[in-house]
Amino acid sequence: MATESPSLRWVKSSYSSNGGTCVEWAPDHVPTTGTVPVRDSKNPTGPVLLVSGAAFAGLVELARSTEL
Repeated sequence: MATESPSLRWVKSSYSSNGGTCVEWAPDHVPTTGTVPVRDSKNPTGPVLLVSGAAFAGLVELARSTEL
């Protein structure tokens, strides 16, 4: 986990408007580092999880294939 970086541009999950558990990610960080910062959109000053691009792609694939 990492701490908040004020220079990151955060993007909310497309499911964030549904209420409940929401995540944000910082796509501009990926090309320079190969890692994807992910955080809880309800706690923007909280911890940030850094995952590999492959791991993030797997999470997105899982989310898309799961019945909500």
